[in-house]
Amino acid sequence: MGMDFNETPVTQIRTVSPNQIERALREVNVMATDLKLLIVILPDVAGHYGKIKRLCETELGIVSQCININSINSNHNHQYLENVALKINVKVGGRNTVLETAITKNLPFVSDIPTIIFGADVSHPAAGEDSSASIAAVVASMDREVTTYKAVVSAQEHRQEIIQDLFCIDKEKGTPVYGGMIRELLQSFYRKTREKPLRIIFYRDGVSEGQFGHVLLHEVNAIRKACASLEEGYQPTVTFVVVQKRHHTRLFPAGHQSRNILPGTVVDTSICHPSEFDFYLCSHAGITGTSRPAHYHVLHDENRFSADDLQICTLHLLCVTWYVVLFDDHDAIITIYSTTLFSCYNSAVAARFGGLVHKYCSPLHAVPPVYYAHLAAYRARFYDERDGIDAASDISGGAGGPPTVRQLPQVKENVKNVMFFC
Repeated sequence: MGMDFNETPVTQIRTVSPNQIERALREVNVMATDLKLLIVILPDVAGHYGKIKRLCETELGIVSQCININSINSNHNHQYLENVALKINVKVGGRNTVLETAITKNLPFVSDIPTIIFGADVSHPAAGEDSSASIAAVVASMDREVTTYKAVVSAQEHRQEIIQDLFCIDKEKGTPVYGGMIRELLQSFYRKTREKPLRIIFYRDGVSEGQFGHVLLHEVNAIRKACASLEEGYQPTVTFVVVQKRHHTRLFPAGHQSRNILPGTVVDTSICHPSEFDFYLCSHAGITGTSRPAHYHVLHDENRFSADDLQICTLHLLCVTWYVVLFDDHDAIITIYSTTLFSCYNSAVAARFGGLVHKYCSPLHAVPPVYYAHLAAYRARFYDERDGIDAASDISGGAGGPPTVRQLPQVKENVKNVMFFC
C-alpha cells in the first residue's frame, strides 16, 4: 500500500503452531529488544487474537498487528489492506489525518486555549455472565491538533455504569496517594504538550436518561477532584456531554423519506428537550436508510457554549480535509484533489469506498474519542481472561455475596503511549 518498511526484519520471520504462540512471542521479545511493531498473520483470528493481545500489551510490551490470512489472499481487497495500513501507522506513532484548521491553530474552541478532549465508555459483560466485571475506558487527546489519543482502562463492579476509578485516593500507607484515570491522562497531556489544559470537553457514552443525575454528580465531581489534586487552585472549565447512539429517532429530508439527510445536519428544536441543552447531529454519509444521528445531551457546561458553538466544536472533531483520489476501471489514478468532506470523522482507523471516489471516510456516527473509548474497553475484555478460562472464576465472591473485582493487568507504558487499541 506504499508504506516504507525496512526490507530486512529485525528478527527472522517464523511459523509456529497455534499451541506454541506464547513461547514464540516470548522468544521474539528476547531476540528483538528494539522491536517497534510485530505483525502476526493468523489462520483464525478469533481463536488466538485475545491471547496475543493480552500477552503483548500487558506482559511483553510489544505493539502488535494481527492480520487475517484469508483477507490477504482474497483478490482486490484494497479496503482491508488500507485499513490495516491506517492501523499500523497510528500504532507506530504516526498520524493519518490532521485538520487544516488545527495546523493553522484556528480550530474553533480548541486552539484558542489549551484544551483536552476526553471520551469515556463502560463495557458490560454479555447477558447471563453474572460474575464478570464491567470494563471502564477513558481516552484523552494528547496534542493541540486533537489527532492522537491515550487510553486507560479499569475493571469495576458488575453492571456498574458510573466509572469508579476516575479519581481515587490511597490512604493505606498513611500519606494520601492520589491516582485515577483523569489524573493520569492530564499528566500525560502535560508531558506531551508542556501545557496545562485550561478547558476540558468530556464526551460520555452509554448513559441513559435515568442515570444522568448519578453520572453527573459522581463523574464531574471526580474530574474536579483530579484537577485539584495536581495543583492547588487548578480548576479548568468543564463541559460534560452524554452521547447516545441507541435511540429510535430518524431524520429524513422533507418530501424524500427514502433518502438520507445530508451529513452535517443538526436538529436542536421541536423534537429536542423543551428546557435542557441537547441536539441531534448526523455527521456521516450513509447508505440509503442507514444514517442515524447521534444524540448529544449537555449535562454540565462551565465553558458557556452556545448551541451553535458546541455543535461547531463537535462537528470539527468529526470532519477533516481529505485528499480524494479518482480511479478508473483499471485502478489507474485519474486525478487527485483536496476537499473538505463533512461526511466523515477524524478517525484514525476507518477506511471506506464510495463508488469511483476512493476516500478515507469513517462510517461511524459518534465523535472519535467515544469510539476510541469503546475500542479500548473492548480490548481490555481480553485482559480479564486467563488461558481461555472464564474470568468469573477469578472475580467470584463468597457464597451468595457480591463478586469481588480483580484488577486488570497494567498495559506497558511504551504500548500505552501509542493508539494500541485501534
